[in-house]
Amino acid sequence: MFVRAVYATGDPALLDTAVRTLNSEGRDLLEERPGYRGAGIFVDRDVGKLLTVSWWETEEARHHSDEVMRERREALLEPFAGTVSVARYEAAVSHRTEHPRPGSRLRATRLEFDPRDADPVVDAFRATVVPRAESLPGLCRISLLLDREHGRAVAGTVFRDRAALAASRAALAAVRHEASAEARVDVVGLEEFEVVYADVRLD
Repeated sequence: MFVRAVYATGDPALLDTAVRTLNSEGRDLLEERPGYRGAGIFVDRDVGKLLTVSWWETEEARHHSDEVMRERREALLEPFAGTVSVARYEAAVSHRTEHPRPGSRLRATRLEFDPRDADPVVDAFRATVVPRAESLPGLCRISLLLDREHGRAVAGTVFRDRAALAASRAALAAVRHEASAEARVDVVGLEEFEVVYADVRLD
C-alpha cells in the first residue's frame, strides 16, 4: 500500500478544532475516494502537533486523492495550522497484533539512508525490529513507511496506552541502536503522539 502523511503545527489551544473537522468532513472526503484503505489521526496536545496518515491501495489512487485533498486541506486545518508539510511513502512493512483505540500511543522514528540501501533497510527492519517489538507488552501495530527516492523513512510503533509506550522506551532504544548500525541508517527524529483515530484495512 501507499501512504500520504500530513504534518501540521500550530497553537495547541486550537488543535481540537482541527481534529473535529478532520474526523468528520476530512474522513468523509477520504472515504469517497477510490482505493482508500483507512487513516490515522495523531496529536501532541502539549506542543501543538498534528499528524494525519491516509492509506491507499495503489500509488495511482493516492495520486488522484492528492488533487482533491490539496484543494481542501487548508480549510480542514483552519484555524489551527501555522505550518503544514506533506510526505508520501510506500508502506514497506505493516504488521498489526491488535487494533489501536483512541488513547493509544504512537512512537514515530524518522530515518535517513542512502537511497541505494532501501532494500537492506527493509530487510533489517523485518529481521531485527519487528520480532523484537512483537515481544513487547501492549504493542498494537508496527510499520515502516519508505521514501525510496529520497532515502527517508518513518518507523512507527503503536502501543495500547501511555504506560505501555513508556515501558517500551528502553527496549526500543536498544533496538534502534542495533538496527541503525546494521542497516546504515541515521535516526533524525523521535516523536510520540496520542492516537485520536486509527482504522486501516490491511487485508
